[in-house]
Parts: sequence; structure tokens; C-alpha cells
Amino acid sequence: MKLTCLVDNAVHPHTPLWGEHGLAFLIELAEGRVLFDTGASGAVLLHNLEMAEVGLDSIAALVLSHAHTDHTGGLPALLERRSGLPIYAHPDLMRERFSRRGGQMKARGLSLDAQVLRQRADLHLDDAPQEVLPGVWTTGEITERSEPEGRSPHHFVRDGEIWVPDPYRDDMALILDVSRGLVLVCGCCHAGFLNTLSHVRRAFGRDPVAVVGGTHLISADEAHLRRLVQVLQRLGPPALYLNHCTGQAAYVALAQAFGDRVAPCPAGTVLEF
Repeated sequence: MKLTCLVDNAVHPHTPLWGEHGLAFLIELAEGRVLFDTGASGAVLLHNLEMAEVGLDSIAALVLSHAHTDHTGGLPALLERRSGLPIYAHPDLMRERFSRRGGQMKARGLSLDAQVLRQRADLHLDDAPQEVLPGVWTTGEITERSEPEGRSPHHFVRDGEIWVPDPYRDDMALILDVSRGLVLVCGCCHAGFLNTLSHVRRAFGRDPVAVVGGTHLISADEAHLRRLVQVLQRLGPPALYLNHCTGQAAYVALAQAFGDRVAPCPAGTVLEF
């Protein structure tokens, strides 16, 4: 199984791929290709797919980790060229989401109307784990959240006539079942990195041998990071290929704790499991 980071905030120096504040991965296996998230724009996503020599017709399915624009912004351009694409996501994906900046609420969710999305895509919305291709699963909803979540004070949804903090119910990750064990591919971990790890153990019966992607530790304090290191030590720890919303302080703390088991994962990174 081959995994390529197609879109990230950073770009590998020896790649023609473009970067932006967003995330997308390509998973390739014998049964087909799965796209995980679409980055923030169609321009970057389509350019990077072309540079990676990936034809849109070769993509068997798309998995969306959650609705935020930096993970779904490339969706309209993708569906214009790949109508009927199977999309796997949480049912709460359609909920309007907003970001409060400078006292104003700005839309931060899907840029496609729900009815248009249903017409253009083959939707598979479920809060339980779904098998996308053999050995490729969504985690389903991460309901138990005893550990800190990956929250932002700027994220809101409407509840009737009032604004409330985004519950991030749609936040999911991807599981790759490979010969070495489970690989956890994260979008943003708004449900919380530790909560996501615990959910994987409950839902799939094993801890991951590797974690790839964004972990939203950018706002984690020292106590949170110490707790994270302790938990990961008990897990082995897994190999960590981190990007997007992980944050520099968290990356340094994890690299100091686990050395070469921690590596960056900019656009252009290719991992084989």
C-alpha cells in the first residue's frame, strides 16, 4: 500500500507539487486509489494530481475527514471532472460551519449545496466505520472524548438562533490495514488525537503502528503534550509522520521524545506500507 501526501501547508523541496493551507492524501493499493480530503482549492488539487500522474478516472473513492474548507475546498472542481464519485463521510458533513474572525462569522464548511452534492456524487454517509476498499476503512464517529479535543475558539455552528462551539461530530480519520498492522491517517483530529487513538483500539481491536497527517496539537499546552508522550510511549510508540495542523511545538516535543520515529510529511512525501 502506497500513501502520497498530495496537499499540505509545506512542500517537499524536490517536488513539482504546490502547497497551501490544506490537506489531501492519495492511497494506492491493488484494488484501486482512494483520495482522502481535497485540500483547500481545486487549482492546487488538480495541479498536484496531474503532477503525480493520477488520472481522475482512476480514483475509486473519496473520503472526507470533516467539512472544513481546507479539507473540502477542492471538492467542486473534482466533481466537475469526476461526476458520480463515491464519497464516504459522516452524516453531519452537510451542517453549516463558520469561523469567527474580526467579529464576523465567515462560512467554513462545504461550498457545495447539499442537493447539488447529492446529484453529483454517490454519497455514503455513516457515523459507523465504513470499508471503502479492502483494507481501507473510515473510523466512524469518535464519540468518547475524555481527553482534550483539537478545538479552535473560532469555530462555530448555528443552534437555532444562537451560535455554539462546533461539536466536530463529523471529524473522522482513515484506517489502512496493512501487513505490519494498522496505519491511522488523520485529517485534523478535531475530536482529539488521544481520543482518536482510543477509538481505533475500541473499534478495530489494535493500536496503530503508524500515524500520518494532521493532529491539531497546535494549541496543546505542556501538560497535554506530556500526557501525549506518556500514552504514545505505552503504545510502542507508533511511527509519526506529521503535518498540517500539528504545530511546531508539538512536533519538537514528539521528536525529542521519540527521535527518528517522528518525521515531517509535506506535500510530495511518499510512504509505503
